[in-house]
Amino acid sequence: MLTPDKIIEIFVKVDDFCKEFDPILKNSRVETDIVKTRNRSASLSDSEVITLLIAFHSGHFTNLKHFYLNHICPYYKAYFPGLVSYNRFVELQQRVAVPMMLFLKTHCLGASRGINFIDSTHIKVCHNRRIHNHKVFTGVAERGQCSLGWFFGFKLHLIINDQGEILSFYLTKGNVDDRNVKLMTSMTQDIFGKLFGDKGYISKALADLLWGNGIQMITKPRKNMKEFNISQADKIMLRKRAIIECVNDELKNICKLQHTRHRSVNNFLMNTMGALCAYHFFPKKPSLNIVFETPDNQLLLAA
Repeated sequence: MLTPDKIIEIFVKVDDFCKEFDPILKNSRVETDIVKTRNRSASLSDSEVITLLIAFHSGHFTNLKHFYLNHICPYYKAYFPGLVSYNRFVELQQRVAVPMMLFLKTHCLGASRGINFIDSTHIKVCHNRRIHNHKVFTGVAERGQCSLGWFFGFKLHLIINDQGEILSFYLTKGNVDDRNVKLMTSMTQDIFGKLFGDKGYISKALADLLWGNGIQMITKPRKNMKEFNISQADKIMLRKRAIIECVNDELKNICKLQHTRHRSVNNFLMNTMGALCAYHFFPKKPSLNIVFETPDNQLLLAA
């Protein structure tokens, strides 16, 4: 539940990041005499806007307008004295897109501990009956298929560790294969050890590619395949792969990652970043009770 202490915690981390990021952005800005840019300061600072966007996804709110007008303005005016109108707040979202993405990449991702889980979840942008009339994501979203059937939208690919922390993410169109080489290469740059996935990641070429990068891909065999020669510990970890399904469930049902009210592509991207940032601030995440030895990171216990 969203509380004043939680908002203060989010703001402190975001504001510290913005104080480091703003000088770098000003030094790297390219200014010309032909195109003049206005750098007016808004009533709400960038850190306050990012804090409100993350706070929206941290609570049990489904509508940003209702959250801003009926929750923030009446009860949190003292915390945000420079509150603007809702229309102006929507405009200010676009100016914090870059710092919010960098904050997500640098402060909201965990570190690999040698045991990793990978999965993808679909993000619908409209009902299947409205695909032909949908115009917001025309040429951007695509039809795809998942375990629940066909959908129109995108895929969010995630890699998490045994503590439920997101290590890497990748947003693609709905028709992109989970075993895409470019996708997997980008997502596994900072991953090591074992990577557990479902049957959709079965590919000898992909397994050989990851093995060359120091990653062992482990999946369950299909019914028409021979049993893989894997250890008993790896079989136990495959049973624990449902942990990433719990993460996907929290992103969709608590952080409101998926809804069909988007009015622009930018709004969709800001909603996705806000959901991923909000998940980082959850006090309790789905995790496994795994104990490692400190010298060589060797697995001792899996429960």
